[in-house]
Amino acid sequence: MEFHDKHYSANRMKLVVLGRESLDVLEGWVSEFFAGVSNKNLPQNRWESEAPFRKSELGIQIFAKPVMDSRELNLYFPFMDEERMYESQPSRYLSHLIGHEGPGSIMAYVKSKGWANGLSAGTYPGLKNYQEITKIFFQYVSLLQETSPQEWIFDEQKGLADVDFKFKQKTPASRFTSKISSVMQKPLPREWLLSGHSKLRKFDPELIREGLACLRPDNLRLTIVSRKFPGNWDRKEKWYGTEYRYEDIPADFLAEIEKAAASGAKDRLPELHLPHKNNFIPTNLEVEKKEVKEPALAPRIVRNDLLARTWFKKDDTFWVPKANLVISCRNPNIYSSAENAVKAKLFTDLVRDALEEYSYDAELAGLQYSVALDGRGMFLDLSGYNDKLAVLLKQVLVTIRDVEIKDDRFDIIKERLHRGYNNWELQQPFSQVSDYTTWLNSERDYVVEEYLAELPNISAEDIRQFKKQMLAQMRIEAYAHGNIYKEDALKLTDMVETILKPRILPQTQWPVTRSLILPPGSNFVYKKTLKDPANVNHCLETVFYVGDKSDWNVRARTLLLDQIAHEPAFDQLRTKEQLGYVVFSGVRSFSTTYGFRFIIQSERPCDYLESRIEAFLNHLSTIIDAMTDTEFEGHKRSLIVKRLEKVKNLDQESSRHWTQIASEYYTFELAQQDAEHIKKLTKADMVEFYRTFVKPGSATRAKVSVHLVAQSSAESDEKMTELLQKLSLDKTAETKVKAALLRPEMRNDTENLKLYLQSELQLPEEKVSTVIAAAHDPKTGPKVNGVKEEDKASVESKPQIITDVRAHRARLQATSGAQAGKDLSEYLDLDAKL
Repeated sequence: MEFHDKHYSANRMKLVVLGRESLDVLEGWVSEFFAGVSNKNLPQNRWESEAPFRKSELGIQIFAKPVMDSRELNLYFPFMDEERMYESQPSRYLSHLIGHEGPGSIMAYVKSKGWANGLSAGTYPGLKNYQEITKIFFQYVSLLQETSPQEWIFDEQKGLADVDFKFKQKTPASRFTSKISSVMQKPLPREWLLSGHSKLRKFDPELIREGLACLRPDNLRLTIVSRKFPGNWDRKEKWYGTEYRYEDIPADFLAEIEKAAASGAKDRLPELHLPHKNNFIPTNLEVEKKEVKEPALAPRIVRNDLLARTWFKKDDTFWVPKANLVISCRNPNIYSSAENAVKAKLFTDLVRDALEEYSYDAELAGLQYSVALDGRGMFLDLSGYNDKLAVLLKQVLVTIRDVEIKDDRFDIIKERLHRGYNNWELQQPFSQVSDYTTWLNSERDYVVEEYLAELPNISAEDIRQFKKQMLAQMRIEAYAHGNIYKEDALKLTDMVETILKPRILPQTQWPVTRSLILPPGSNFVYKKTLKDPANVNHCLETVFYVGDKSDWNVRARTLLLDQIAHEPAFDQLRTKEQLGYVVFSGVRSFSTTYGFRFIIQSERPCDYLESRIEAFLNHLSTIIDAMTDTEFEGHKRSLIVKRLEKVKNLDQESSRHWTQIASEYYTFELAQQDAEHIKKLTKADMVEFYRTFVKPGSATRAKVSVHLVAQSSAESDEKMTELLQKLSLDKTAETKVKAALLRPEMRNDTENLKLYLQSELQLPEEKVSTVIAAAHDPKTGPKVNGVKEEDKASVESKPQIITDVRAHRARLQATSGAQAGKDLSEYLDLDAKL
């Protein structure tokens, strides 16, 4: 309360209320609900006399060791306060040039040397050359100081900012109100609150020069983040235990960057120069608006032959000069094996790498693209202002066709992917668990550990050969939506055919995706030990199989169960039992099946978490049984309102359409159909559904759980820290001792452990004895089965542990592939004139 009294006052607070009601009603609500907020007339918080860093904290370099294998070089400069520079925002001009990735930029040169993959994403050679990269940065700063601020560059930025603000897509009300209330804290003219800092209004070269003057060697703090470099960290951060090193920038290095900052044209790298004019800036922003009685729910098929099918919908709702284009190049080779999937991933990464300099201007001009993979092959996703969309698509396709797989870039991309896979296994357990569940429930799918096993054996020549397989034959499924016409959509599909020149993939070879069916009464558990030794959280995902994804009755019941269970599940498992910060329940959708799931991340073991879910499900059964008709109908109404909520922007509508096309269900009226079937449900329907598929004790319930198990617990982690502090080892020996104690085969073999400590680490006898004693203490080791007897709850059927995933899949039946909700002939519109 002391903090509240000191800082909370009506004169320091801003309020935004957004609603469909009249202003009189909204103002009445404000008076009713907020008049009680007291005005203490507190002075506004100001920090004009405060500096971000003291002089003694500048000229410093800091090396930090992260948990994940990330590599970053960051240069920090205290900068001038721009709060009242909202018209010109000089830092946007400077960051635009310094952060540019096109020809002539810092990034383009550093990447050409193999030192970085992107801004704040370095390679290992780049880390070792961090001093050279820093000198290149200051050479570019000297270029900007020598070149007066360019008004044409500002005008490009201003024009793009104006267009982006004018055609900004609608955002959720909660995000809008939060953002505007924050903007109201700034000293902006009241008439500019909505545009805020989104727009640039005034070119001020003097302020740009003033900002540029802050980028000096004596005003620098430099940080290098890496798990390996330099390796001689000598401090630990208080709260998270991060290892780091803090020191003055060496005098000889400081002298070199001062020389670079003062360099003239003849001393600078000739590769550095200002960016060229951006040819992707849209010039045609016209929108032909045609009134329609009711916006169409579905796109139409405007091309349908053996090679390609094109779906098209002209925007009839949002009337913005934008379009979205998705092209799926389906090929069964891509996912026929984990090895092929990794080759395809490397190929798409190399395509994006080759496009970076070219596509950067497109990104600045409001165009986005991706070249990625899904379960059926490679797909391209392009969006933004429709004026130049075709230009970008052409370049993407030409790059896919002509990209040269260079050995040096391949090595960098391969190493980056390897690091990405390793980092995936070090992320929070709740971010990993669903991939394992999908893997277990799919007829054909792979997980990261399978990709990691294949990656080391793949060469640049393998990619050159696999590229031919990827592109030689395919089935094209295209979708175009927005401010374009039928003829535009057809030209875009024709462009794919003309540039890639693929052969027709016979219909019998089109990829089919299926999920596996869990038999009634089954209870499967898959256990996996997490890779991060420092993580103390376990994670559980439990899924109850309920039926086919296309069954309207199954969908309606599962969605309504989610609506009913959501609040009580969170209240019981998160708020009352405090099992963990991550507690989630809801619908679980696989390729062709539906389920109901729980995810919990906690320091409590997975067996215990599962027992608490079972206990909650018994409790939920009583809630459903005791529910009044009024309460039940209220849940139905709330769910129907959610399902029928209108899309807020073009991207949301495109996403709905493409989800149906990609899944091959083609049920574009999904929300409306769901609402109709939910409306018909009775309480008796839900009671029967729950007792059949979810309630503990049901003989027909089918369940699969994934247990991600931490190597250590919070208690054992504390004991390990105490032990290592007592031993007073150097960092290398400390890491090796900890690793040995976390390996069961080493802990349980005293002679082997003793030999390792004496010969490998050369520890003195008294420290060897201390470590061996710790090995016999369960509190310093991995705690996998730490459920207290009194905490255990009975589980209805003994779980069947999955030890062989292939054998598990082989025992299960697969569903049929996705079946179209309607005959596709109903969507044919081959002669449409739009």
